[in-house]
Amino acid sequence: MNIKETETRSILTKSNLPVGDYSVNPYVGCTHACKYCYASFMKRFTNHPEPWGEFLDVKHWPEIKNPSRYRGKELFVGSVTDPYNPQEERYGRTRALLMQLKGSGVKLSIQTKSDLVLRDMDLLKTFPDARVGFSINTLDESFREDMDKAVSIERRFAAMEALHAAGIRTTCFISPIFPGITDVPAIIQRAMDRCNLIWLENLNLRGSYRTVIMDYIREKRPDLLPLYQEIYCGGSRLYWETLDAELRTLAQRLGLPYVRDDDSMNAPFDAPPTVVNYFYHSEIKKSAKKEAERHA
Repeated sequence: MNIKETETRSILTKSNLPVGDYSVNPYVGCTHACKYCYASFMKRFTNHPEPWGEFLDVKHWPEIKNPSRYRGKELFVGSVTDPYNPQEERYGRTRALLMQLKGSGVKLSIQTKSDLVLRDMDLLKTFPDARVGFSINTLDESFREDMDKAVSIERRFAAMEALHAAGIRTTCFISPIFPGITDVPAIIQRAMDRCNLIWLENLNLRGSYRTVIMDYIREKRPDLLPLYQEIYCGGSRLYWETLDAELRTLAQRLGLPYVRDDDSMNAPFDAPPTVVNYFYHSEIKKSAKKEAERHA
């Protein structure tokens, strides 16, 4: 693992993403090494010869001046890295960020696959408008181990529950949904009592990881190969349209709002979680790419 510390002029980047006004990434790279990570395109801006997941640049930035000028703005922490990768325990760059923003009045959205976020529960409680999202796309630990090096699904659910019980808004980010593998209804029912938002994102195959995932399906799940070829080679949307209809029916049965746009931050804390279907979201990928170019 190649880990180095770097200096950057600013940690806040103006965002075009629909999930925040600014994106914040305390690291470059991510040691969770998810095989499906769209942020792997960042590698070409880093001068790292190592494969994605085998390097990490630890960012140091000047103290954020007058952080209250960002009052009311939403900061999305972790658009192209996991802010709670294992190295955060040593370097504490995400905690440093929270310390600098404390009392600023920003809206904070954090995305992670780690229960290390529980370390910062004391700080998170000082942000009235904060939420923490946990990426969960399977209940099968063997599949999870094939796909990433993050903590177990059980630990993610436990962290989600602990934060939610402490009055911090949480999100179950069901992403990416693997056709024929991800049991979305089961994850929704498992998460619904411990989160305020359930975000659905379909698997998009592009770039360097397209071959990786297709080879995995060919080797480990050959029964699904025709479906993946239909979706990712033939361009069919039938699977997603069918899943959309099934999940809409499920949400209605469970009494959960099923929408296309997220307004859950304004909902009462104890309201049923909002389910947001964000299939066909290529604009997010394009925006993230533009942001990465500004970071580089």
